[in-house]
Amino acid sequence: MTWVFLTLAIAAEVTATIALRFSEGFTKLVPSIVLVAGYLLAFTMLSLALERGMRIGVAYGVWAAAGVALVALIGAAFLSEPLTTVQVGGIALIIGGVLALELGGAH
Repeated sequence: MTWVFLTLAIAAEVTATIALRFSEGFTKLVPSIVLVAGYLLAFTMLSLALERGMRIGVAYGVWAAAGVALVALIGAAFLSEPLTTVQVGGIALIIGGVLALELGGAH
């Protein structure tokens, strides 16, 4: 169940971050509401994952890394933001780091 909460935290954080792009400095109401609600939900779900026994290093590492990678990919795919070869390499390193955290925590 901890991974369900963490997945929901990641989805909420990514949604909120994308809404940040559209809020135009909190001048647009709907994206601003999505932004605030998304971050509140993200931290709530992250808290629930931790409360149920997920280690903070793994939870925060996966949450932050997945958020960064997903926002970069969504930006490139849907928001016409460039994604360079170096950035793709960075995303690969993020994925490797998350795997190292998870596999290292299994012992």
